[in-house]
Amino acid sequence: MSIESTDTVVVGGGQAGLAMSEHLSSHGVPHVVLERGRVAERWRSARWDSLVTNGPAWHDRFPGLAFDSDPDGFPSKEEVADYFVAYAQQIEAPVRCGVEVREVRHHTGRLGFRVDTSNGMFDARSIVAATGPFQQPVIPPVVPDDAEVMQLHSMSYRNPQQLPDGAVLVVGAGSSGVQIADELLRSGRRVFLSVGPHDRPPRSYRGQDYVWWLGVLQKWDAPAAEPGLEHVTISVSGAHGGHTVDFRHMAAEGIALVGMTQSFDNGVLRFAPDLGDNLARGDANYLSVLDEADAYIARNGLDLPAEPEARIIGPDPGWVTDPVLELDLHEHDVTSIIWATGYRVDYSWLKVDSFDETGRPVHHRGISAVPGIYFLGLPWQTRRGSSFIFGVWQDAKLLADHIASQNSYLTRVGAAQRSPQAQE
Repeated sequence: MSIESTDTVVVGGGQAGLAMSEHLSSHGVPHVVLERGRVAERWRSARWDSLVTNGPAWHDRFPGLAFDSDPDGFPSKEEVADYFVAYAQQIEAPVRCGVEVREVRHHTGRLGFRVDTSNGMFDARSIVAATGPFQQPVIPPVVPDDAEVMQLHSMSYRNPQQLPDGAVLVVGAGSSGVQIADELLRSGRRVFLSVGPHDRPPRSYRGQDYVWWLGVLQKWDAPAAEPGLEHVTISVSGAHGGHTVDFRHMAAEGIALVGMTQSFDNGVLRFAPDLGDNLARGDANYLSVLDEADAYIARNGLDLPAEPEARIIGPDPGWVTDPVLELDLHEHDVTSIIWATGYRVDYSWLKVDSFDETGRPVHHRGISAVPGIYFLGLPWQTRRGSSFIFGVWQDAKLLADHIASQNSYLTRVGAAQRSPQAQE
């Protein structure tokens, strides 16, 4: 069996894989990027039709290429996918599409790894798992599959016409949940939204987008989340030109708010009595950003217009003052549940000892304890911005620098010489 040899195999041809390819090329490191679908496949086939980015085009991009659209606008998912295709062409990334990586194992008695794919075998010194955090959708085991209601994850949702007639419960108050709930309401649906703990930054404040504020306040570079808050969702939206998510306004528009979804029995869903606390937490986060922004402006003498109305928070809706703790699906004609409840990682193809008991990778800044294994695109990999488009580019540079450095050590003692034809 013939084996193709290269220095580094990058698994995944999305934003992480392309960023990695650019930096490996800058070091002259031979590599190949293996993608089981198309470049940026998840942007095209695993997102709803109307999705736009949560950050403006001037910010959510790689340094070497700007979007063709309005820099202050929010590109659609297709524009993002096209952007990455153009980027791959610009950097001449060695991407091979339609190649699925089935298994990676360490060689026995010599350096490197054997990579088994749908298109043959590879021999590589290093492996970069650039598959990101959105791998396996998570649907909590609350409502049984045989319940008389359609259930799907936000990854499988495309548009309102996909759902049967009737009301919809959206579970999850992050960016996906609030945007899908809003779209369903605008389509004429009755919508219930289950709201859990969340951060709620302003879309913009005193003339600057929140991504700018998080930048100058150095929040994108925060090295780690507060303990226990690593997975708290962020409620922000780029839809309809971008706007601050305000659950009170959503309630006034007609969305029924409930607390966290807890249990299901005999056609009745039950919710935690935590809606008021969750909204209050989001308000506190929102106001804290305004406080820090005001202090930054005063300290640096910036001429940015005051915006006192931004601090006005309306009264709690009836959904908070008189919370709904039970929902009979039949009585309220709820025929669909959309679970905007996140993802889990899946590295079942990577047969190395670099994972904890839950299957999450053990690493330091993307560098595994197993020499030659690297991870890229993970939340909080090195900082708050790691899983975003701009952040993954920065993290890829760190990993490429490390790979090049390791190669220089190995080359010095001749260990770089491999025998690709060696059989395991």
